[in-house]
Amino acid sequence: MQRNKVYAVTTLTRVALDLGEDEDFLFDLTDQMDTEDGLIWVYGTGDEPVLALSSDGVDCLQDIIAEHRRSQF
Repeated sequence: MQRNKVYAVTTLTRVALDLGEDEDFLFDLTDQMDTEDGLIWVYGTGDEPVLALSSDGVDCLQDIIAEHRRSQF
């Protein structure tokens, strides 16, 4: 039996810092992702949810970045 367990997520802000990318650019690219891709919305006490990614989500986003850059040339 396959079990998908997410034990940690990373905020998009942190992913942007780790990848050396602009957060708004990454946010726009996450529009191509679903929860199955590792995208997770985190709801806290503030008014706005925070976008976070599982490790699979970061990998998926990196693939989307690479595809976006290839299509620009």
